[in-house]
Amino acid sequence: MPNVLLKVFMGLAVTSIVLFGADNWSGTWKQNFAKSEQTPPLKNPYKSSILIWESSDGGTKGTGTSEGQDGTTHNWGWTAKSGKEYAVAFTGLPWDTGSGKQVDANTRTFEIWKTGGKFRATGRWVLSEDGKTLTSTYRGVDGQGQPFSVKAVFEKQ
Repeated sequence: MPNVLLKVFMGLAVTSIVLFGADNWSGTWKQNFAKSEQTPPLKNPYKSSILIWESSDGGTKGTGTSEGQDGTTHNWGWTAKSGKEYAVAFTGLPWDTGSGKQVDANTRTFEIWKTGGKFRATGRWVLSEDGKTLTSTYRGVDGQGQPFSVKAVFEKQ
């Protein structure tokens, strides 16, 4: 389960932003692990994680790279249209579909799930007033039906 949560943690962070337009959320973001937390804790927590989001043809294009404490790296990329349910174009992640909603200029909500599976999560992204910090809080159940929760804090570079 910890390896699945590792994929959930980073994949969810990326996927939830994809659900919305890039606008003032675009740029390079680095995760601040001192301000982030996960329950249950990851077996191989990341020591670095960088996300890059940009506008692309009415949606968002992004790439991400993370490195675990043991040196294992995870890379991914995506393109999605804003605010629509869509199939996730990732491999190795525990979900395949997501949707989202912009609540206001600085708040967005999302839900992701595995079609025909147990995995389901809901959450919220909040962009700080100064545009320098993104905080994502989300919770759900993993593919084995076990609960998890995450607070991920990213700082604009």
